[in-house]
Amino acid sequence: MIRERFHFRETFANILADDPAHTAAAKSGMMAARQDLEAYIARDPFFSATFDPYEPDSDNQVITRMAEAGRKAGVGPMAAVAGTIAWAGIEAMREAGATFGVIDNGGDIALVANRPVRVGVHAGGAPLSNRVAFVIPPQESVLGICTSSATVGPSVSFGMADAVTVFARDVALADAWATAVCNAILPDDRSVLDRVDPYEVAGIFAIMGDITVRWGELPPLVPAVVDEGLISAGDR
Repeated sequence: MIRERFHFRETFANILADDPAHTAAAKSGMMAARQDLEAYIARDPFFSATFDPYEPDSDNQVITRMAEAGRKAGVGPMAAVAGTIAWAGIEAMREAGATFGVIDNGGDIALVANRPVRVGVHAGGAPLSNRVAFVIPPQESVLGICTSSATVGPSVSFGMADAVTVFARDVALADAWATAVCNAILPDDRSVLDRVDPYEVAGIFAIMGDITVRWGELPPLVPAVVDEGLISAGDR
């Protein structure tokens, strides 16, 4: 298996693949998505600034995926940017013939897999952080596994959760809902979960200190030792 880091501007990703050609396809797919996004933002800067749902003047797939995910989750379109770019990379890998591919774009993962994959949970200083992993069964179609945190990383968050991980086939939607839930969930207030559509989101796992919340159907969670050096992040 090939593991390769990819960094371009704000994108810090890890790519897993079986073939160098699939790694190259992932990079091309992510770069193409970034170019589409940057071109749109150049003529509509508010798209990148708003924290509210926004209707863009574009039919570009990258832009519409981000905007639709933001609308459904009640957040700005940029809440879905990392997941959307990872999704574009995985689709390019599949078009190149990949049956196995993982793109972890700063904690927002898109994958297809012909074998089980373990996805570790990093939640800052929470007791479970780096001690458990989800065992993802083989996936013929794309799966999004996106995480938002109020205590880890540079992303803007209005909440207090150490980690909120969302599983959905729509990777942009998984990313947007991770942000929305992380913004609002509290140990004694989980009402934000009432807004989530169970037909679009498979499961949600939230960590707030020593408190965990499970919603929907989640893959098995097993003990693990997570190597922080493998986590996709900015310059360390």
